[in-house]
Amino acid sequence: MHIKEFWDQLSPETQQWLIDNPGTMIVPRTVTAIINGETGENDGVDAHGGTHLTDEDQHFIQEQAKRVRYRSGD
Repeated sequence: MHIKEFWDQLSPETQQWLIDNPGTMIVPRTVTAIINGETGENDGVDAHGGTHLTDEDQHFIQEQAKRVRYRSGD
């Protein structure tokens, strides 16, 4: 998955789920299905319907989470 490429295609709710779970390595199948529906992508889905995030994806999500926390003053 290439979260950075598709970030702007994700709904605010999906972005928030990722921001709320910045340490996740595998996106659950329910969230993967939502992401795939929003982006039209189906790459990287495992046998259980989840998606393994790359190191780059994880870093990007963690940076987004930091940015949101900074904006909110936490």
